[in-house]
Amino acid sequence: MRKSVRLGFFFFAFALVALLCSCYNRGQLSPDAWDLTQQQLDSISFYTTHHYTQNYNFLVRADSMPIIPQLPAEALSDMPVDTLMVYKGDHLVVADITTVPADTIDSVWVKVARDQETFGWIHEHDMLVAVSPDDPISEFIDFFSDAHLLIFLALVVVVVAVYVNRKLMRRQAKLVHFNDIASFYPTLLCLLVAASATLYSSIQMFDPEKWRHFYYHPTLNPYAVPFTLGLFLVSVWALLIVGVAVLDDVRRQLPFGEAVLYLLGLGATCAVDYVVFSVSTLYYIGYPLFLAYAVFALYRYFCQPRPRYQCGRCGAPLYRKGTCQHCGALNE
Repeated sequence: MRKSVRLGFFFFAFALVALLCSCYNRGQLSPDAWDLTQQQLDSISFYTTHHYTQNYNFLVRADSMPIIPQLPAEALSDMPVDTLMVYKGDHLVVADITTVPADTIDSVWVKVARDQETFGWIHEHDMLVAVSPDDPISEFIDFFSDAHLLIFLALVVVVVAVYVNRKLMRRQAKLVHFNDIASFYPTLLCLLVAASATLYSSIQMFDPEKWRHFYYHPTLNPYAVPFTLGLFLVSVWALLIVGVAVLDDVRRQLPFGEAVLYLLGLGATCAVDYVVFSVSTLYYIGYPLFLAYAVFALYRYFCQPRPRYQCGRCGAPLYRKGTCQHCGALNE
């Protein structure tokens, strides 16, 4: 009897809490809710097309950037103006934005401030090439989007990858796609890197404004962005998870020295995948190349011999009966 009473009281309390949580009335939206001033409407319109507005924070990444403390109209009328300099690493905030239709070079002028004594105006175009959003994710995107860095990285990665893989193959060491360990995770990691690089370049090609908005307002939450960006963020999280699984499998299946060599070869392969697919996708070659690479990677994985036995002492996989290479136990 007491048990049934307690159970009934529990369900009653649960139902009461659910009702109270759902009885929130937002009220009717009055017409005054959207009664915005012209300045607010202009700010919303500018934010929609330029992805930033007043009070947005930038970080100077050029060696220096000149700003003028006078109004833009004074600079356009050939009046003498002063010039202030802000330098690499300075943090700036957008204090004001104005449009000067008479300016044939760039009609948008932005007022930025470093501190209370250092502030001034600059053309938007001149500002954007010298600054980046003051966010670590945006700075990470800048680092990997630099064209000169990408070309240099491509040359270095290809040379290092060829050298490392040749050394490993000569030593008959474990190597992804050729003499792989008994785990699907390394192959999956390479495919994820290739797919992420292809998707990354595709978003930049076919929906650059969406990527630009993400660049100005980055997040790691895949549910807070549109579907394509969310898919890219999911692939990034999957890379981290699969990377941890790779480390665990390599640690269990290989001795320390061989594990380091295997991870070096795997890292070189992933680096080549990133460079090749992020560049080739920009020229539409990346799509058939990715399909061919996926078929090759899966074919090589399923053609590799699989261990049929397991060591009775340490649990290490064995291709044949006999002495375990890990613990020395005899398995018959």
